[in-house]
Amino acid sequence: MLVHPPDRPTALPAAGANAIGFTLGLIGDEWNLLILRYAMLGVRRYGGWREALPISHAVLTRRLSNLTDMGVFEKAEYGSRRLEYRLTKRGRDLWPVLLSVWAWEAAWVPDHVESLPVMVHRRCGEPFLPVLTCAACAKPVRPRDVHGGFGPSGTWERSVPAATTRRRSTVAGAGMFPQTMTLIGNRWSAAILGASFQGLHRFRDFEQCLGAPPTIVAERLRVFCELGVFEQSPSAERADWLSYHLTEKGRAFFPVVITAIAWGQRWYRAPEGPAMVYTHPACGQDFHPRLRCDGCLVPLRGHEVAVERPPARSRRPSGP
Repeated sequence: MLVHPPDRPTALPAAGANAIGFTLGLIGDEWNLLILRYAMLGVRRYGGWREALPISHAVLTRRLSNLTDMGVFEKAEYGSRRLEYRLTKRGRDLWPVLLSVWAWEAAWVPDHVESLPVMVHRRCGEPFLPVLTCAACAKPVRPRDVHGGFGPSGTWERSVPAATTRRRSTVAGAGMFPQTMTLIGNRWSAAILGASFQGLHRFRDFEQCLGAPPTIVAERLRVFCELGVFEQSPSAERADWLSYHLTEKGRAFFPVVITAIAWGQRWYRAPEGPAMVYTHPACGQDFHPRLRCDGCLVPLRGHEVAVERPPARSRRPSGP
């Protein structure tokens, strides 16, 4: 059984699931994402999650137990033998992923069940949007600005999400981030999206490389096209084949993907080496993501980000 220490990386066994597989197995679960979302907002106690989410006792208990076993939460007693679940160093380190999700939903998804909170940078005191930059040169980056591929432990087979819980396709009534949940709240969705950023375009490639059932691949591609994340076009090889390419909306999801990969590779270490290796040709250095405030351009830190309920007329990012 793997040990997941909350303050240092997990040592993975050779030839097994790599950092990508473990990361997708964790964040590719819609209940995990929702529980983490409220944990980032300060919820620590069982009753707080039960009040905030339409979640059953059995499901919440299993997810909290799993997240604790994975080193994301640690249990602490309060009052008379009552327990609360506190984010560990590993868990707190997920903030860039959640922050990137927040920003993408605000910019690209017009309708939400609840009003999206406003993110305020305590350093400059202003509402902000995170900007993805290169940690080495501080320049903003887009997907085409970064080159990368599989590293020593990176294969399609080893990157398949490591399923640790039973997943559902939707979480009714819990739609703060509805389209993000559609993209990564299902392990095959997350795998197909990640594969598209690595250059896969054809149905057959998704099916063969990921080992996903064809019915699931077809359904996921259909949903991604309906959301405007993928667009269909005739294949260059045969007119009766279709290719699936990321749209501008899909490419804008890159900060979520790259911050999730970076988190995974910090906290899951295969003996062969990293699963993914990226470079930034503009500066010639290895690429590591860093989020900056779009106002003051200072690198963001988790404890310097405040989440506030929007006033009647709040600053909202303009859509595309």
